[in-house]
Amino acid sequence: MQEIPGEKCAVFGIYDKGVDVSRTAFFGLFALQHRGQESSGIAVSDGERIASHKNIGLVTQVFTEGSIEALSGHIAIGHNRYSTSKSSSLEYAQPFIADNRIALAHNGNLPSTTALKSFLKFKGIPTEAASDSRLMVDALGWHLKRGLGIEEAMRQCFPLFTGAFSIVAMTKDSLIAARDAYGIRPLVLGKLNGGYVVASETCALYPIGATFIREVAPGEMLIVDEEGLRSVELAPPNQKLDIFEFIYFARHDSELLGKSVYDVRKNFGKHLARECKLEADVVVPVPETSIPMAVGFAQESGIPYEMGLTKNRYIQRTFIEPDQRLREQGVKMKLTPLPHVLSGKRVVVIDDSIVRGTTSRQVVQLLFEAGAKEVHFLVSSPPIRFPDFYGIDISKQDELLAFNRSVEEMRAYLGATSLYFLSIPGMIEATGIPGERFNTSCFTGTYPIDLKERSREFVSLTHAA
Repeated sequence: MQEIPGEKCAVFGIYDKGVDVSRTAFFGLFALQHRGQESSGIAVSDGERIASHKNIGLVTQVFTEGSIEALSGHIAIGHNRYSTSKSSSLEYAQPFIADNRIALAHNGNLPSTTALKSFLKFKGIPTEAASDSRLMVDALGWHLKRGLGIEEAMRQCFPLFTGAFSIVAMTKDSLIAARDAYGIRPLVLGKLNGGYVVASETCALYPIGATFIREVAPGEMLIVDEEGLRSVELAPPNQKLDIFEFIYFARHDSELLGKSVYDVRKNFGKHLARECKLEADVVVPVPETSIPMAVGFAQESGIPYEMGLTKNRYIQRTFIEPDQRLREQGVKMKLTPLPHVLSGKRVVVIDDSIVRGTTSRQVVQLLFEAGAKEVHFLVSSPPIRFPDFYGIDISKQDELLAFNRSVEEMRAYLGATSLYFLSIPGMIEATGIPGERFNTSCFTGTYPIDLKERSREFVSLTHAA
């Protein structure tokens, strides 16, 4: 629950002449709501024209029965957004459409858009205030307007997309899915009736009746049209999935790199228990992501597991702003402690990560106020010491709690009895996947995709605590 680092975003696409594609896209996006809550949008094609509907808010706030019925066709793409660049206004809601030729939705971030902007400016296309996703669709649209097919247009543009991206796009007659060569953000392929589905996570497939086929490979483009499905390699694959997908972003019921997210999170907790031996009375998760981690810790340590904190599951985005008194309540608006579970107890509280530390500090205070005798704060990931440039809202290094602070200094800030982070080797081992297949830049400062001019925005640490 930690300061809720946001990710840009969720994507969904479908090509199927036998189903209501806009309705199916709605339920696909609903299953992916956890990946972005600022805006939502769907674009469809009937083979002649591209139509769309998008707005600020959750999926259920943006779409009505009427708006879904107005989007008719056999191809659809959708997007849920959490902004990591530009603002959260409607202007930046996706999908973006270029010249009624192509619509695009993007999960990830291009840390450098210099090459892309230079190309567009040379072609006379405005780039001021445009997001990276807007720039991408404009570049593709320029090539399509000049008669190139989508495959060649993507080949021409791919070298300009300098960063992390999982894309779903749509022309009037085809569905396109593509990932950067490192596969930093997830993207999966599924089968539905006589058509195909692509989505950010496997959890979006089951609710719509689709079956999982495989992950879209890093550097791969898929094209679905009247002739079926074909695959094009745009770049040699060099898998570097962001390990934060396992730690926080993906839903428990998804699979990544052939592994159950739920099982990996339980393993994070088990490895944490092996690394940090504690005498305590109860293990409590900070809901929701940390629940399987706390289950694993309790199983491995033998310390009883309890739901000592209850989360208000409807606390998501709202259009009603709290007044100053309610804003000061902070985490109390989201979490309620159970004093009869916590009072007089030595409590191990488990969270998935610490970003800025403000929420963690409030959680510790909340547990002590509920009568906890001790509060041992355990984190099932390593300290986040570096900013992210690939689509997570962790951008300013000097705002990170772990930046140039020792564990003891962080513990003092939180007010906890003790503080422990899962080690990097323990985190990797818990996944059962070789470490070289992950991007761990937030923990290590090693960035697989060249940051170019933005490499000046972070510094190496003077000490590792």
